[in-house]
Amino acid sequence: MGYVIAIDIGGTQLRAAVYASESRQPVQIQRIQTHAPGEKVFERLARLTDSVWPKDGTVEAIGVSAPGPLDPHTGVIMTTPNIKEWQNFPLVAELTARFKVQTFLANDANLAGLAEWRYGAGRGHHNVLYLTVSTGVGGGVIIDDRLLQGGRGLAAELGHVTLDASPDAPLCGCGFRGHLESFSSGTGIERFVADELAAGRASSLAGRPSARKIAEAALAGDGLARAAYARAGKYLGIAVANFLHIFDPSVVVFGGGVTMSGPLLFDSFDANLRARVFHPRYLEGLEIKAAELGDDAGLLGALALARLRIQD
Repeated sequence: MGYVIAIDIGGTQLRAAVYASESRQPVQIQRIQTHAPGEKVFERLARLTDSVWPKDGTVEAIGVSAPGPLDPHTGVIMTTPNIKEWQNFPLVAELTARFKVQTFLANDANLAGLAEWRYGAGRGHHNVLYLTVSTGVGGGVIIDDRLLQGGRGLAAELGHVTLDASPDAPLCGCGFRGHLESFSSGTGIERFVADELAAGRASSLAGRPSARKIAEAALAGDGLARAAYARAGKYLGIAVANFLHIFDPSVVVFGGGVTMSGPLLFDSFDANLRARVFHPRYLEGLEIKAAELGDDAGLLGALALARLRIQD
């Protein structure tokens, strides 16, 4: 029996699972903390992979989901904020040498989009736009049943499109100003509220409240909190209008904690999306859906990547 091992690398947790044939249900799954005193992250990852290695049959491939920026063509992680030791780290070469099995790597947000297309909310569609809106904003794009990665493997960094080029635009976590992430992420919402409070705006909130606290205040009728989510939805709608013009998907799938705020975000999103799409044809039959896979999207994306590459 042929198996695929899927690995999901996070800043705080590593997960690995083994899957048989075409099943999306793991035969075995294990997780450990990413960091431990006196131990390299790669050695922890290798030990985790050993722990799910099947006793019978053959492992045909390993698929890996990891935060970027990374190069899926060369298998190198260029840098990742929460694993400082991985600077231009040849992860695919290291795993291939260690386990003697073909290994494939891609960006975690891209693979979450791939997973939703293959196993989740995007099933049955050939052109899918996936956006996760949480602490940051990430994305994945499926064009004609293929994951868009680009010549350098850096495509679909959708959170870093520029929506405001003015010098006083909000600062993004990447260091540039005016990106979608700086407006619509949980971090962007929190910073906007904190700045408004510091400027003396009246609110039931105080200090630097979390996006969840802001959502709770918005539901209770707080004006500043409602304005923060409406602002996030506005810029998300503007961005998605641009993405429709570029990618022309038949479904937009939203994941991430911020998108669970419902009408607080999506009333403004919908109004701004419709106001900025230059032809109504883009909206005809367009489905906007919630992601279905939750925390399993990383593993299932790595699984889908490996299976597709084997078929190629």
